[in-house]
Amino acid sequence: MIPFNKATVTPLEEKYLVDALRNSKLSGDGKYTMKVYEELRQRFGYENVLLTTSGTTALEMTALLIDLEPGDEVIVPSFTFSSTVNAFMLRGAVPVFCDIREDTFNIDENLIEGLITPKTKAIYCVDYAGVPCEIDVINEIADRHGLYVIEDAAQSIGSTYKGKFTGNLAEFSCFSFHETKNYVMGEGGAIVFNDEKYLDRAEIIREKGTNRRQVLKGLVDKYTWYDIGSSFLPSDLLAAVLYAQLERYDEIMEKRVSIWNAYHEGFAPLEEMGLLRRARVPENVTHNGHMYNIVLPSDMVRSGLIDHLKSKGIMAYICYVPLHSSPMGLKLGYKPSSCPVTEDMGLRVLRMPLYYDMSEEDVALVIRETSGYLTGQVK
Repeated sequence: MIPFNKATVTPLEEKYLVDALRNSKLSGDGKYTMKVYEELRQRFGYENVLLTTSGTTALEMTALLIDLEPGDEVIVPSFTFSSTVNAFMLRGAVPVFCDIREDTFNIDENLIEGLITPKTKAIYCVDYAGVPCEIDVINEIADRHGLYVIEDAAQSIGSTYKGKFTGNLAEFSCFSFHETKNYVMGEGGAIVFNDEKYLDRAEIIREKGTNRRQVLKGLVDKYTWYDIGSSFLPSDLLAAVLYAQLERYDEIMEKRVSIWNAYHEGFAPLEEMGLLRRARVPENVTHNGHMYNIVLPSDMVRSGLIDHLKSKGIMAYICYVPLHSSPMGLKLGYKPSSCPVTEDMGLRVLRMPLYYDMSEEDVALVIRETSGYLTGQVK
């Protein structure tokens, strides 16, 4: 069996987890949380970062921090996970779905300005497959119209845009450390602020609307309710696992990118025959090997390939059902024709298994079985 995903766990994760159980706080903001912050500062330059219980709750915090209200409009790609949209719909804001680029499947920056109305308050852009958006253009549009930009960087930690790490590209950036991501803590995430003015309020929102973290810092001797908030603070046990993962950052990155490269090379002959399209990465970005996608000629071919791979013990999946044509999207009044590129790619994109513990033989088997099916050599 070659699973779709499998988290990498070594004795280092076990060591730190046991140490956290015995020698740190079981709740949040213990010594391993602080170690994670220092690692993120040193490696990526994140000066203002907070761990959260998930990438989803990191996004929910941004909706609170920018004071989204009922009726506000948010421009967002449809080709994303529901968390991106749920985060602001919980505040009563309305999604305005933008179509995607055919190459990266990221939001099409050339279509954003045409969707802006007097009600628009923010742009939520998603770094699909660990490939950063064309963020300079998006930021420039936002600056001209007085909008917030939130980078949903759930998949892109370690990726760069014009030499800068994701997380440093927009006013807010949100990461996920779910077990399906490159670096994991089971369930967890982080929010990065590129303007320090948001940090104090973010700490309050994250602590159920109280200034409890100021007590932990020794700034005040008691805490009380200051603002709306929720329990967005993860256990230090989970931070211990993440710290081990970040210590292994280079080896995990190198292995994942090598698997990505093996897929890219292995699928080249099939692309030359017109049987699939390989992943696209713009020249001005580097990716983190988060996922490898192929684009197939039709939904029927994709379904057949999924079934064939499954029969060989290989798990491959579609990425997303586009949000605009999902049951909830239809309820909101969108139609499949609303985002034609998204609709087309949603029917043809297939995500291949990719995880740290995949062997060269595993990757070769996936390529061989995919090739055999698409060339008609196996059925």
